[in-house]
Amino acid sequence: MMNPISVLHIDLFQAGKNTSDFYFNTMKSHLVVGHRHIEKPHRHDFYAAVLFTKGTGVHEIDFQRYEVSEGSLFFLSPGQIHSWELSEDIDGYIVFCSQEFYEMHYVNQKLRNFPFFGSVSFPRKLQLDAHELEKNINLFQELGEEHQAKNVMKEGLILSLMSQIFINATRLFSKNFDTRASAAGLSYFKHYQEFENLIEQDFAKQKSITYYASLLGLSAKHLNRIVQTVVQKTATEVITERVVLEAKRMLMYLDESLVEIAFRLGYEEYSYFVRVFRKSSGMTPTQFMRKYKA
Repeated sequence: MMNPISVLHIDLFQAGKNTSDFYFNTMKSHLVVGHRHIEKPHRHDFYAAVLFTKGTGVHEIDFQRYEVSEGSLFFLSPGQIHSWELSEDIDGYIVFCSQEFYEMHYVNQKLRNFPFFGSVSFPRKLQLDAHELEKNINLFQELGEEHQAKNVMKEGLILSLMSQIFINATRLFSKNFDTRASAAGLSYFKHYQEFENLIEQDFAKQKSITYYASLLGLSAKHLNRIVQTVVQKTATEVITERVVLEAKRMLMYLDESLVEIAFRLGYEEYSYFVRVFRKSSGMTPTQFMRKYKA
């Protein structure tokens, strides 16, 4: 029997607070409350931002290992699998919110519009320099103070501070992609997000670049150019990585045979599925399970 991966809800961390849409804590007290939930890989049904101000460790998100150090800022979307191993002296801030909490207030701003929440291929970690770290610490601290206080229009200020953290991070991320600053870059990024949204809906059935290109009204060649520019991968690699990520998640939390999982993901031939999985992740599904189910 496989152990299903637990999906953690905000309420679990709330300890009697009356809202289940928003959570804020320092890393020190969060780990006291929830440490046992963290060592095992688990999934959230909410959006999260985690800023480390002290300590070291490893944070694994969707089977990707990231180093943790002072100034590491992480973003997590619902459904992502994560776990971490952190040093004793770790500190920082952690904030969760539900989609409704944010989007009821901002009609035109969706959380998925932020690249680190909307794109599976996007890096999950931003390493801040001293100036940016100080700026973010101030925003997180103010967020914490507001969360504790009983001020008028409290929710509005909390949402505004979160938006500042997200917008600031988006700008820092896009500095790494000069193309996005230009008009062409922005249109490329928009097309790329549309491409990822389509993959999200259809990856189990459709794996051909031509299929997605035609839905977007683009040639396969142009779609490839867009994807290469935005994430330095081919369109086919992005499709395959999404399928393999789903395979990994299913291997972790479904009590089904490898053959059934391959079939669910649109592979009639199990041996072909194994080849694709190994090429993308450097190990076979069986090796992957040995590593993560231990």
